[in-house]
Amino acid sequence: MSTIFADKFKNTSGGNNVKVNQLSGIDTAGSITVQGEGTATTNLQQGLCKVWVQLDAENTATLQTIEDSFNITSQVDPGTGKTTVNFTNNMANISYSWSTGICNGGGFNDTATINVSNDELPTTSTFQFYSFMNSALNDARLACVNIHGDLA
Repeated sequence: MSTIFADKFKNTSGGNNVKVNQLSGIDTAGSITVQGEGTATTNLQQGLCKVWVQLDAENTATLQTIEDSFNITSQVDPGTGKTTVNFTNNMANISYSWSTGICNGGGFNDTATINVSNDELPTTSTFQFYSFMNSALNDARLACVNIHGDLA
């Protein structure tokens, strides 16, 4: 294997935009450090969202509709206000972080929340959440989940 040392790369037209097909870290497998905002650096893989989904459950009585998603194979509707999403690629462990959002289309004084049940804790392959409106289980008009962590 050859090593190329250079201070600047330019494309064949003399511009600075160089296209690459594959890029990988050399020091740690799958680790690429990039400059973030300001002068701080960040690990590219650690900062990526590994799973996200937007679901519409309000307009269908028996099945929720995935509006858009990433790394989701399917969802299960175990009952009113309950949703389980199945990951395409599993997480490495259950110590991942999630954030959620909900829109129920109710009035300004209605409270809409998403909770994770102690009975159905997240696993490496699925994530179950419950949506509530005014403290009662309710199929959300739109429910969103974002998950960050390490893939298996």
